[in-house]
Amino acid sequence: MTLPQSTQPSPPYEKTSPAAEHQSFEDGHNAHQQDQTHRRLKARHIQLFSIGGTIGTVLFVQIGSGLTIGGPGTLLLTFVLWSTVVLAINNCLSEMVTWIPISAPYVRFADRFVDEAFGVCSGFNLFLNFALGAPYEITAFNLMLNFWTNKIPVAAVIVFMILCYAALNLFTVRFYGESEFWLALGKVILIVGLLIFTFVVMVGGNPAHDAFGFRNWNAPFAAYVYDGSLGRFLGFLSCLIQASMTISGPEYVAITAGEAAHPRRTLPRSFNTITARLVVFFLLGALSVGVLVPYTDPSLLGTAAVRPGTGTSPYVIAMEHLRLGGLAHAVNALVMLSIFSAGNSYVYIASRALFGMALEGRAPRVLATCTARGVPIYCVGITLSFALLAFLQLQHTSAVVLLWITRFTNVSGMANYAMIAFTYLRFHAALEAQKIPRESLPRRSPWQPFCGYYSFAASFTMVFIAGYAVFLPGHWNVLTFVFSYALIAVLPAIFLGWKLGRGTKWRIPREVDLFTEERAEVDAYESGLREKANEGSGVQALG
Repeated sequence: MTLPQSTQPSPPYEKTSPAAEHQSFEDGHNAHQQDQTHRRLKARHIQLFSIGGTIGTVLFVQIGSGLTIGGPGTLLLTFVLWSTVVLAINNCLSEMVTWIPISAPYVRFADRFVDEAFGVCSGFNLFLNFALGAPYEITAFNLMLNFWTNKIPVAAVIVFMILCYAALNLFTVRFYGESEFWLALGKVILIVGLLIFTFVVMVGGNPAHDAFGFRNWNAPFAAYVYDGSLGRFLGFLSCLIQASMTISGPEYVAITAGEAAHPRRTLPRSFNTITARLVVFFLLGALSVGVLVPYTDPSLLGTAAVRPGTGTSPYVIAMEHLRLGGLAHAVNALVMLSIFSAGNSYVYIASRALFGMALEGRAPRVLATCTARGVPIYCVGITLSFALLAFLQLQHTSAVVLLWITRFTNVSGMANYAMIAFTYLRFHAALEAQKIPRESLPRRSPWQPFCGYYSFAASFTMVFIAGYAVFLPGHWNVLTFVFSYALIAVLPAIFLGWKLGRGTKWRIPREVDLFTEERAEVDAYESGLREKANEGSGVQALG
């Protein structure tokens, strides 16, 4: 990590790290590469970056599929429930990341607080989850483009997107932050505009002057597959899966920790805004689609092949019903912008996850190499190679490719949350074992360690039920089953293979190193910034 020259302050507790006695840990730690990334991301970059990664195709278009299955009431209820899980994850991540703000934090914390093999498992899962996000968004981008024309060659679209992602991710981090800031700002304008549109038309501000209000909520809970209570329960499960695919946020803030300027000041502020973001973007979004379109509307059941682009978006369907079809073109353009931004975020996160593993010596050390501008060039290159999977569209339909990737990444995302929560529980246990007061944490969250247990139980359970529909009568499909559950076998195999092959040891809470070299470097970095600020204030006062 490039730091200003300053006197390194002592850690708040004068003691020798208990991990110094843990030889197997120290052997790996001494082999770690130096983090060569630069702290160039400002608070506004981090705020918009986290928005850029969370708002995408699912919130604007695919949310309609959940509406048809469960109805407006079920959709909103499940979004509220899953928001509590995300808030619990936010509480867990914020404490760990602000304590030691380093690159690829929760992947490396899994290594240092739990087990080396657990860190490898977590890093592989996180990398794969977001690396597959790039071809997903490229495929979705092409699908949106078909709203206007299908004459542009698919291969040309894929190459164009990959080149754009390469250009934005291979220059300086600050340039990436600026580009993502403006891209994410477009997403905010879109979602806020759609929420305003919903309110205006529901109170009568439409060509028909029909103040329909909550008319489409007459039957808020729909049944799925079966009639009665069983069907409504299955509808609830399906909407909960939709919510888990749609709602996220804190992991995007955490991944910027190693490149955040003033991390102990900017990161807590960013974590604090997650609650407001969940309410405005996701909960109001789920409420809006249920207000605009009845869940029985035949247009919601249209396939992408019949209604390409945003044709199945509840917002566009509502515009067409209200004879405001001209707005659909503007919505399609902004959705495409949001898709591009999400893919850009995925390339960044996946490359930093791989970079974090290389820093810990859990991936080839050459991957820890950075350019003079602080960009982990090889990690970015490998991540971009996954984007080539978008060429599957040349042999299959875009909708089929999206389905394959969605099945896999949804389970991967739930596994990621479960591993974050479990890592936090070990971190919390280490604080207690070493008698470190919680008051010393840069951000101290409420309801701990309950949030850790709650988010772990919810995420771990979702890993197994995310693909439940494949077991329903008439829904069996081998590929759907494989993409839904392959990861459940792969992750334990990686953990056991690494643990047995390397003979790793489970970290004991009292031996966990909570005063790492990287934490001391951050202390020195922030101390230097404070000294510069004080010197500047002194000069102004003298002037």
